[in-house]
Amino acid sequence: MAGVRLLLGFDYGTKQIGVAVGQVITGSARELCTLKAQNGAPDWAKVEALIAEWKPDAIVVGLPLNMDGTPSEMSERAEKFARRLNGRFNVPVHTHDERLTTFEAKGERMSRGGQRGSYRDNPVDAIAAKLLLQGWLEAHAGTFDS
Repeated sequence: MAGVRLLLGFDYGTKQIGVAVGQVITGSARELCTLKAQNGAPDWAKVEALIAEWKPDAIVVGLPLNMDGTPSEMSERAEKFARRLNGRFNVPVHTHDERLTTFEAKGERMSRGGQRGSYRDNPVDAIAAKLLLQGWLEAHAGTFDS
């Protein structure tokens, strides 16, 4: 994938959307923030501010598939979100299987010193975004030219 250096990853949800940033050179990702959403609609001004600040070469949106690999109810909504990102910001958008990232994110949160309160009060969405972006980077390692 020519010219891809910096990526933003989005863990789409109807109430919260986790955001992460990743670099092709290091092959790593880190969590950025969690955006509030109203029935799946983000504050597009905040999304625009993130894209203006980070200037990603591409965006990766988590695709919530069922455990058997078939699309889930949320898959269609996540794909629609991905299309809107592409349409609004004219940045290439990829989807990536995000099965188990929320489960892994909860485990990562616990290993950092435990979960205090509910996940609603202390969300793991940004960690899940980091994990899905990390997975995308690993799946595409070696496909980037320097």
